Amino acid sequence: MRKTMQVIIDKNAGFCWGVVRAIEMAEKELNASGKLYSLGEIIHNPVEVERLREKGLTTISHEELKNAKGAKVLIRAHGEPPSTYEIAKKYGVEIIDATCPVVTKLQSRVRKFYLDGYRVVIFGKKDHPEVIGLVGQCDGNAIVIKSLEEIDKVPLTGKVVLFSQTTMSKDLFYKIKEELEKRVEELVVINPEDDAVEFIAKDTICRQVSNRDDKLKEFAKSVDVVIFVAGKNSSNGKVLYDICKAENPRTYFIETPKELNIEWFKDCETVGITGATSTPQWLMEEVKKAVEKLCNGQVDKEFQKPS
Repeated sequence: MRKTMQVIIDKNAGFCWGVVRAIEMAEKELNASGKLYSLGEIIHNPVEVERLREKGLTTISHEELKNAKGAKVLIRAHGEPPSTYEIAKKYGVEIIDATCPVVTKLQSRVRKFYLDGYRVVIFGKKDHPEVIGLVGQCDGNAIVIKSLEEIDKVPLTGKVVLFSQTTMSKDLFYKIKEELEKRVEELVVINPEDDAVEFIAKDTICRQVSNRDDKLKEFAKSVDVVIFVAGKNSSNGKVLYDICKAENPRTYFIETPKELNIEWFKDCETVGITGATSTPQWLMEEVKKAVEKLCNGQVDKEFQKPS
């Protein structure tokens, strides 16, 4: 391996503002009391979750919420449906609401269109916590699709509004929008006697996510190898990894430095480290150190988390 190999961390990678805010709110409470519950993992990054667990943050399930009477429970950046707040109130649970303001605004818009009689369609993953929160704004009556193949689920009569989970692919959102618009327009022309069909698409993809696309493409093309660091359950991570992989086939997805493989760096002069909006900066720094040691023949078996 060449000793002149450069390892560069993507300056645009790392926590989005919503995640930073949620972690700051959690750490403020932990510094004050040393104990806090999080309803579901605070972010989709197990290494950061473990760091916060060591500070006193305990992850609980929705089934366990009613047993947290008198305790403080953090609502993570993904947000929650109205039913969660009702349960917390019923059982005397104090909520620390770290819902990302972008998600809060999206929830409000979804609720408004639902109450105005629109059929709400959400481009997203039905089991993702953010989508569960959005569907809750529609009393469970929203339609969730994640691909062009699922467009047939959408009824084309009546008023339809399309929203997106904030971390989904912008390109795929607009492909779905265009396909639905084609079908709606055709329906109006062929059946003019039917009720007027109105289709509105709301691009609710987080700008901090979508604005990374072009910069990420440039970064992926500027290096020989890309190491993409993210939690395996990160929706945003999967989207951004696919963007990297499309631009640079030598892109590898890891969760921790222990997954690095020296074979990836053969005939390599530049390595780029990047990640999802849920990937902490300190972890990317540790991956950089591990790559440098690995390529100098020193395999890192352990790495340290910041205190």
